[in-house]
Amino acid sequence: MSTVRLFLFDDGRARRWAPFTLTRPAGELLYGCMTLRERAERVFGTKCEGHLTRRALLGFDEPGAAPVVTLQDVGTRGRRVLLSSRAGPDLGAVDVGDGIARLTVGGAPAGWILPDGAPLPSELWLRDPSGAAQTGRVVELGGTMLESPWDLVAQNPERIRRDVAVLWPRGDAPVGIIRIGDGVLSLGGDAQIEPGTFVDTRQGPVRLAEGVRVEGPARLIGPLFIGPRTKILGGHIGTSSIGPVSIVRGEVADSVMLGFVNKAHDGYIGHALLGRWVNLGAYTTNSDLKNNYGTVRVWTPDGDVDTGLLKVGCFLGDHVKTGIGTTLNTGTVIGAGSNLFGGVMPPSPVPPFSWGAGAELGEHRLDKFLATAELAMARRSQALTPGARRVLETAWEGTAAQRAATR
Repeated sequence: MSTVRLFLFDDGRARRWAPFTLTRPAGELLYGCMTLRERAERVFGTKCEGHLTRRALLGFDEPGAAPVVTLQDVGTRGRRVLLSSRAGPDLGAVDVGDGIARLTVGGAPAGWILPDGAPLPSELWLRDPSGAAQTGRVVELGGTMLESPWDLVAQNPERIRRDVAVLWPRGDAPVGIIRIGDGVLSLGGDAQIEPGTFVDTRQGPVRLAEGVRVEGPARLIGPLFIGPRTKILGGHIGTSSIGPVSIVRGEVADSVMLGFVNKAHDGYIGHALLGRWVNLGAYTTNSDLKNNYGTVRVWTPDGDVDTGLLKVGCFLGDHVKTGIGTTLNTGTVIGAGSNLFGGVMPPSPVPPFSWGAGAELGEHRLDKFLATAELAMARRSQALTPGARRVLETAWEGTAAQRAATR
């Protein structure tokens, strides 16, 4: 194992990736077959020691993730790699070499390699690496610098193809399923596919991680990654990445679910990005195409942005819940901790920790929200840790003005 010390940093752009970086570092978002942090760990051959991001996320301690740290925690000891959390480097070992180096991904500034004793970049440089001093050699990692949350969705199918080609190039041949296409079907340990399941690998591979269970009848369409211990209860599931310990049924296309998502009923989710601990009521459905076939505009903290894409679904923050029959318009953004019900289409954006039906939104009481989150997590044998509770409390307090503006 390398002696390099690895840290990821959220620059100014990543810190404004609403609604996700309100409650988690950008490096803990899923891209292809792993999180951005896991991707960096594989490239540099060492565990990530922490995320440099907003101080409001201090205390973040999701199991298996890296903690949030400060520049003082990083210090000047040892050979350190500071990599942008927006970097999606190609898989492959990197020789960090000697001396100071600047990291680039696709030619864009992406961080630094710093020898023992070298000073750290300033907070200003972390927010905008392009403004840093141009010293040291350049190490190009290849891959893509992600510019927005919808990039995680739009570029995900190709990233799955590349990941599987490197990590699981040899396929498996389970008995009793129907297959079409000559792409790879890869199964992790104890993964199960019931007879009668249809697997289509004509457009890309299908990877089922350890402990995945697929109940028939279901159609799995590559490129597709399904994370550990997730259950597929039937339906058409394709061209997506689904994180660990999720329950999914219905129709899912071209989407990313970070994990611990509950979509146990029918309904369409397409070209969407869902945070952790999202629970979708039966027949929750999003639109991902405008009636006039125009490009989709999405709300961001800096104003509405034209994505340039014809298909964009919804963006749901951590711990969002929807009631039965909820419909979501094209490009809808729903803040973390919101609870929507009544079968009425909500506006976009929905402020974090909102409660209500349609445009009649009130405030999700903090005590009630935390009690529900604790119960939901316990159902998946997870605890609401003191650190996670503190991050959510800080997020609730810091977004009070957004909720007040809608009332």
